[in-house]
Amino acid sequence: MPPVHSSPFFQMENPAILSLLRHTPGGEKRSKSSSSGGLLRMFKLFPMLTSGCKMVALLGRPRKPLLKDNATTGTIFGYRKGRVSLAIQEDPHCMPIFVIELPMHTSAFHKEMQSDIIRIALESETKTHKKKLLEEFVWGVFCNGRKIGYSIRRKQMSDDELHVMQTLRGVSMGAGVLPCPTEKDLATEGELTYMRARFERVVGSKDSEALYMINPDGAVGPELSIFFVRSQ
Repeated sequence: MPPVHSSPFFQMENPAILSLLRHTPGGEKRSKSSSSGGLLRMFKLFPMLTSGCKMVALLGRPRKPLLKDNATTGTIFGYRKGRVSLAIQEDPHCMPIFVIELPMHTSAFHKEMQSDIIRIALESETKTHKKKLLEEFVWGVFCNGRKIGYSIRRKQMSDDELHVMQTLRGVSMGAGVLPCPTEKDLATEGELTYMRARFERVVGSKDSEALYMINPDGAVGPELSIFFVRSQ
């Protein structure tokens, strides 16, 4: 795999992505101090965490959503020795509307976070436009402007993905280590890490959407952005 450190603007020439970047909520001039309490920085503590850290228990699992706005829920998770997955939900209590395993190892994603700004772009080359954007199946995946491969959207969640969604049911935001489904998984795949956050969803057109992470203080910043684009 090529070096993980790269400019977040490198090879982001797609007009649809550039248009969405110009509408980034809060702009790009946000200081690091203003995001010091962000979930992304919490996520960076993973090397210090162990399976004994019950972040889910600390956050609690309320029967009703903690935040009753229209924000979208995004969860990035994966075994330390496996690949990272992305799940998008309209509400933490609902089944995901989009699940995909990214062509990127969890350890590489953790290293990418050292840049403080992460942009994940998923590009569909389908040109029929008969489906809604997030219903497309095959996606080219870019991380911080570098193409890292292709992924296929899940038609059905795997047992591990379903375990994560059920364990985090009702959790609005947080980061930590989840209990593995079995001791065998823990031994072979390592700990199961996750980050869940709320995102502002911006629709550029029927062929482009973006998700901008909302920090716990309510501020929307450029720390983590996810773009969906369909070729025109």
